Amino acid sequence: MKTQYYTATSLDGFIATEDDSIEWLSALGDPEGSSYPAFIAEVGALAMGSATYEWILGHAAEAEAMVGSAWPYTQPTWVFSNRELPLLEGVDIRIVRGDVRPVHAAMREAAGGQNIWVVGGGELVGQFLDVGLLDEIIVQVGSVTLGRGKPLLPRRVIDPPLQLVSARQMGAGFVELRYAVLGSGDPSPAV
Repeated sequence: MKTQYYTATSLDGFIATEDDSIEWLSALGDPEGSSYPAFIAEVGALAMGSATYEWILGHAAEAEAMVGSAWPYTQPTWVFSNRELPLLEGVDIRIVRGDVRPVHAAMREAAGGQNIWVVGGGELVGQFLDVGLLDEIIVQVGSVTLGRGKPLLPRRVIDPPLQLVSARQMGAGFVELRYAVLGSGDPSPAV
């Protein structure tokens, strides 16, 4: 079981524009040989921030066309937010706030031995990293620059550094990098 950050970023390190748009990804098309199907098959629980959640809700029609449901995930999802958010019926979505450690413990239990995906954004991922709960970063770097926007990970990660595990080209527009987060561990109590 791993807690993973799987995402895409521009070459200059932004996951979204300043207004939370990820439309830049569509300019690159679908990456050939994406690892997403194999990745999501091993995910048992998800965490995301409110901006990511609201972006998904705002694109429900596209999700419906692609997967037959307004919500593209079957796994239980924890959404970190300090405000009230709309919920979709028939989907296991839990709105939470505060320290990520007790939520992570609940996610581990719900995941049933499968991985946990911290979907985004970068600040939420940083909170998992800060308390030693992030094991792996899988980032697909697109061949575009945005100049500014929402950073991939708004933290300094210097000591210990990330360890590059693999790098592979995906089509003409992406490279996927996998990093192990050194020194990670689960300081949260078992639930």
